[in-house]
Amino acid sequence: MPESSYSRGKADVALVVGRVLPCVLLVLAVVLDLVTPDTEHFEHFLFAVPALAAVTWGTLSTLGFGLLSVALFAALATRHSELVSGDSGLSFLALMVVVSAAVWASRARDRRERRLKDVIALADVTQRAVQRPLPSRLGPVDLHLLYEASVHGAHVGGDFCKALPVGDGVRLILGDVQGKGLGAVEAASILLGSFREAAYSETDLPGIARRLELSMRRYGQRAPEAEGADRFATVILAEVPDDAPVVRLLTLGHPAPLIQHDTTVRAVDFPAPSLPVNLPVRLEQEYDVRELPFEPGDRLLVFTDGVTETRNRNGDFYPLEERFGQWATRPADAITSLLKGDLRHFGVHGLEDDTAALLVVRH
Repeated sequence: MPESSYSRGKADVALVVGRVLPCVLLVLAVVLDLVTPDTEHFEHFLFAVPALAAVTWGTLSTLGFGLLSVALFAALATRHSELVSGDSGLSFLALMVVVSAAVWASRARDRRERRLKDVIALADVTQRAVQRPLPSRLGPVDLHLLYEASVHGAHVGGDFCKALPVGDGVRLILGDVQGKGLGAVEAASILLGSFREAAYSETDLPGIARRLELSMRRYGQRAPEAEGADRFATVILAEVPDDAPVVRLLTLGHPAPLIQHDTTVRAVDFPAPSLPVNLPVRLEQEYDVRELPFEPGDRLLVFTDGVTETRNRNGDFYPLEERFGQWATRPADAITSLLKGDLRHFGVHGLEDDTAALLVVRH
């Protein structure tokens, strides 16, 4: 079961238990008071009923539980002929205070939950605007993405990915911003925006790489105090043309992707890899583009270090190339699910870092 589904399942169970508890306590207080000797009193159990109801029930429901508790308290106290006594009278007043406090707390919780839902909805729209879902098929390739942000419930983190159809093929970017948190997300959004423009206007991958560097420099000059302004990023760019069975790759300090021909898997060799984007030391550089055969059925796996730097209990790194080779005959649409499950099983604490892997298959 996916972690998000598992978490929702646990939350649903907790909600059901929280809603049932006030009802159980009401019945329990009455039943115990009726079946035990008159010397045993259980009406004070009713103090907990409105307090428990305030945790999961709405304001009106909490008020209903409170009024029912007051009525039952009065009935049980009258049964024991103690309502008019001083101690019982004070207890009755105390229960009224508890009911009032529970209703107030429930109302305050309802307001906070409504406000939180609005914030979550806005954040969800914003995140999806930054990291839109990839189509399963684009131009000459099928795309299968594994994406897990390190922040629970987030749709975007410091890892980023995008694929766009250009006039004669598909261009892709996958990258990893230094660090985590909002600064990494901010830098990722700048790089994605730059790629969306450059992918259509630049004639080759080095042109896109220069635009990425320029965008980050301008961003740092425009907002030097921003959290993402001084973050560097590793990036890999890929281009799959319609009219030739090849793939062109350019790495900017990024881990080398894996390519599969038939059942043979190997890491792509970059003799002269380029530097990451937005390094503090700005050096003019030449960009080395690798062009490799990429025929129908071939697979390309690009990924971030959240995959390869996952460690087991012995401190060993995740053997991605070995695993990818073992899955060479498995259906392409199963690879990312296999990878996700294997990473969770392999890692000491599951997926702690932002994790992205994109499988590109020429169809």
